Amino acid sequence: KSKLYLSTCHADIRNIFNTVIKFRDCTIIEGHRSEERQNEAFRTGRSELEWPKSNHNSQPSRAVDAAPYFVGRVPHIDWNDRDAFILFAGEVMGVAGRMKIKLRWGGDWKRTGRPSSGDLVHFELLKEV
Repeated sequence: KSKLYLSTCHADIRNIFNTVIKFRDCTIIEGHRSEERQNEAFRTGRSELEWPKSNHNSQPSRAVDAAPYFVGRVPHIDWNDRDAFILFAGEVMGVAGRMKIKLRWGGDWKRTGRPSSGDLVHFELLKEV
């Protein structure tokens, strides 16, 4: 599923996560969101934006939701391990920086003036000027 979701994303996002996966197991939760999925995410509080205002709504998607993946007896995402998400974001942002791709992490919304406490799985390309 991760490959399918990643295939809906901008080439820069694909390049970043195809590099990240070489040293850090992760899962792609979502790339492009249809109008129906975006509006459902808005209605249920998983997104602050309605269609078509999210970077997930462009084709290809300029946003991706990804999480560190832990392989053990039962492969899983540990949603309660905030530190793991922060470490993972640092790894992703480091790869993006080395590739000279401007990426923003949803866990760092405070620096952008957004009121949210953060979206730890969200990464988006910065708009080109």
